[in-house]
Amino acid sequence: MTDLFWPGDHLAADAMSDAAFLHAMIAVEQAWLDGLVDAEIAPEAAAFTVDTNVDVELVARRADADGNPVSALVALLRERTPEPTSRWLHRGLTSQDVVDTAVMLCLRDVLDRLTGEVDAQIQALVTLADTHRRTPMVARTLTQAALPSTVGAKVVAWLSGLLDAADPLAALRAGLPAQFGGAVGTLAAVVELTGSVDGALDLTERVADRLGLAAAPPWHTTRAPLTRIGDALAGLCDAWGHLAADVATGSRTEIGEFAEGHGGGSSTMPHKNNPVRSVLIRRAALTAGPLAGTLHTAAAASVDERADGGWHAEWATIATLARRTVVAAAHTTELVTGLRVHPDRAAANLAAAGDLGSEQATMAKLVDRQPNQTYLGATDRLIDAALDRAAHYRKDAP
Repeated sequence: MTDLFWPGDHLAADAMSDAAFLHAMIAVEQAWLDGLVDAEIAPEAAAFTVDTNVDVELVARRADADGNPVSALVALLRERTPEPTSRWLHRGLTSQDVVDTAVMLCLRDVLDRLTGEVDAQIQALVTLADTHRRTPMVARTLTQAALPSTVGAKVVAWLSGLLDAADPLAALRAGLPAQFGGAVGTLAAVVELTGSVDGALDLTERVADRLGLAAAPPWHTTRAPLTRIGDALAGLCDAWGHLAADVATGSRTEIGEFAEGHGGGSSTMPHKNNPVRSVLIRRAALTAGPLAGTLHTAAAASVDERADGGWHAEWATIATLARRTVVAAAHTTELVTGLRVHPDRAAANLAAAGDLGSEQATMAKLVDRQPNQTYLGATDRLIDAALDRAAHYRKDAP
């Protein structure tokens, strides 16, 4: 899958693609059918492996009739499925059950991919921070030289931001909820099929487990499961965007403190070594927040027992946000694992900044003490704390 409007889209591979979504919806229908047979609600003769060779384009075109792809998909599956299976397909489910659960299956693959990328990024940043903990550089505030600092201190700011953004990933991955509420989120049809509330709840739990998702009460118009994931994706892009902005700025010709391992070229200026990875990461960061915001807007527009447009607005939004986040993750891994630091330029820029000791002199005078030889404060301790947190990141995951 490629997208000329979003260079690097191919790096997301099948994540949240039309094909992945279609296959996830079929997996939900299959798991539900198997659950009905296992619970002896549907006859044993209804057990059947449904056809997964379904044309995405055909389903997409037919989806326009009912406003979602499930009706079209179920109709196609029933056409290709013998009796009594065709009679039992989708019974007890509603379209939103299938769409929401399929989206969660797709997002599970996205979160798995992001977790692997983040692990690699953390390791690379740990190495950079430790290697350059005492490499001098100037710290800047509001674009101006401010105080002496170190490259290690800058890197742990990136690392801490990444750890903050990554913290929710494991919990989100473990708690992705299935959606089995029936027509209006009351499980009425499932209770009718099973003959009891306990039977209905047991069936939904078993099918959720079969899919590798968490059993949950219906969330048809309570969209926190989706907005939480959107926020996590945007949070990762925020952290990567900060890192990329610092690298892009530090790689300016007149600064030269950083360089990408594999910079890009220009169509007309062969002498250039553009910070392409940083640019593409920043592009994702600039667009992720508004996409997550759209998910919140859609959630706030939920009405009745199924939203009239808010729910529909989520699908392409979460798919776009997820794919772009996966691409940004891959670009960030490439950036941090290949990042080059130029200590000589960092030292030269610090020296060229002139006298940065006015704050130190003021503090020393207040306490009637001679200024320390350096003015790096608790930098070493802060670096150690960030490295220790990184070491415990995967160990503490639920």
